Amino acid sequence: MIIDLKNAKKLQTLKGWGTSACWWSQYCADEKTAKEIAELLYGDNGLHLNIYRYNVGGGTDENNYRVKDPWRRTESFMLYDRETEETSWDFSRDKNAVNMMRLCLETGNVDTLILFANSPHYSQTSTGQASGSLLMHTCNIPKSNYKKFVDYFLTVTQHFLDEGFPVKYISPINEPQWKWGGSYVWQEGCHYETEEMIEIYHLFAEEIIKRNMPVKLYGPESGSMTENTKEYLEAMLADETIMQVLDIFAYHSYHHDDSPEVRCEFKKDFIEKYPQLRFDMSEWCELPNKSHTKNFKGALITARVIGQDIIYAGAESWTSWVAVNGFAIHEDGFDYSDATITSNPDFSDWYIAKRYWGFAHYSKYIPVGSKALDIGCYATSDNNALNAFGFETPSGETVLVIVNEKERTEIKLNGDFSEMKIIRSSQNEELNEIYNGQFKNSFVSDENSIITVILK
Repeated sequence: MIIDLKNAKKLQTLKGWGTSACWWSQYCADEKTAKEIAELLYGDNGLHLNIYRYNVGGGTDENNYRVKDPWRRTESFMLYDRETEETSWDFSRDKNAVNMMRLCLETGNVDTLILFANSPHYSQTSTGQASGSLLMHTCNIPKSNYKKFVDYFLTVTQHFLDEGFPVKYISPINEPQWKWGGSYVWQEGCHYETEEMIEIYHLFAEEIIKRNMPVKLYGPESGSMTENTKEYLEAMLADETIMQVLDIFAYHSYHHDDSPEVRCEFKKDFIEKYPQLRFDMSEWCELPNKSHTKNFKGALITARVIGQDIIYAGAESWTSWVAVNGFAIHEDGFDYSDATITSNPDFSDWYIAKRYWGFAHYSKYIPVGSKALDIGCYATSDNNALNAFGFETPSGETVLVIVNEKERTEIKLNGDFSEMKIIRSSQNEELNEIYNGQFKNSFVSDENSIITVILK
């Protein structure tokens, strides 16, 4: 592979890297463990992330729920009395999740705090549950409760603002196109038709403006780059009130891990067509997950997808789905948890998954404000085993991330540099600095490895 850095074209400016505290953080009660995980994710010696997604849960009615996994149920600040239909507030609830958010903020690296919801509060839904309608592809909140949902979410937002949490964005709807509900449910979720989604966003925008709140809307967190995304964007652009408050169009890049062309089409259809908008990739994990936590293949796929989401699809930030997920032991004895860290239910046993290092090759070396570079290296579905992605940091360094899922390959560089550093991860090594010295225009990328090359 020959990489021409002399003629690299500067692309979008990166706003950073993030993850979600959804579900897991509410069970991380031990302070020592919480601090260790906060450092691994947001600390200077960890992933050095800067985007934090806090889940405003829809809550659980202990007498009326269908989600069996405790890690997929949430504790809400708003209490509901079924007999009197009255509500009250207790902001001492969800204390572990709030503490985790505070610890991550204390690293000093979080500049973007997003509050997001998978469902309205259960008391506002048609089923009295936060896990979707009894019918698939059916909205679970009646129109008469739209304003209640807005007030609920903004009350939580204002509480965090008053407590000094630097909330920048709110995202009240997540993956509106999926079925959410029916006979089998596994987590919180709520389906919305486009017109229902727009009406709710409009009400949020009106109320944010009315209350003069220092937050922007973020969304609609489309569950796929191709499913309904064009329809959602056009509907939002047609609503002037929403566009006064919508700062970022957020989407998820699930389901296309082996299709670089889909990402290129997304860039052509959205990024290039609407240069006035910011597009963020706000959720991804390997889905379906075929890589167990001890298999470096998970890191290779993660690193490949990150690079293609940024360079091919034009995302300005990249956020993984959950930072931590529970053990998922399959019949082969391996753990197929899909997060960067995996844990048992009470965090008495947890460890870092291999895919963590795939993320680290970007977030540790490519800071906020870096420019993505078009270095002319584009993979296809038929030839997707060797990928190279380029970036220019604010300090003027050029950083390459090379993801090699094939045999040992020689890499040649065309560029004027004096120094270089090479950091490598593979099945048996993690961020191993294998070279630090004078620039050389040729080196080898080992099979099934990720390397970050820092050029000065």
